[in-house]
Amino acid sequence: MTRAKNPNYKVYFRRRREGKTNYAKRLSLVKSNSTRMVLRKTNRNILIQFINFESAGDKTILSFSSAQLKELYGWPAKRNVYTAYLAGLYAGKQAKLKNISDFIVDIGMHPPTKGSVLFAALKGAVDSGLKTNFSEDKIPTDKLSKVPEDLKSSFENTKKKIAG
Repeated sequence: MTRAKNPNYKVYFRRRREGKTNYAKRLSLVKSNSTRMVLRKTNRNILIQFINFESAGDKTILSFSSAQLKELYGWPAKRNVYTAYLAGLYAGKQAKLKNISDFIVDIGMHPPTKGSVLFAALKGAVDSGLKTNFSEDKIPTDKLSKVPEDLKSSFENTKKKIAG
């Protein structure tokens, strides 16, 4: 950390200094006046939230973690493409019940790499009937179409249960 050497030294916001928030990107998302689907990945889970901006602070409409799939459907709680897809599908169904029809994606500081688990969750939300603009080339379609044999029946059964 450097020391202030003149009166023009500027101390940035703490979350910017820590590399947790890109305020320019956040401002552009907030200005859209749309519901944001916030996707975050941890070492074990995928977190999905639908958030609206309000002047008093962001209002979370819906929050879902992939760990809840184990409680609801017995799906093993691991962070992979299949779990992310099912979590997105379930969160999308719940969002439709709360009258959310379209959204914009907020992946935060995660790099938008092709085939990421975050885009698998996005695909699940779109398959549940929600609308958004996205690029098909980022979606891990090759992984979602070739489910391993040991997970195939469990994946299809859980998908049918969620889709209803």
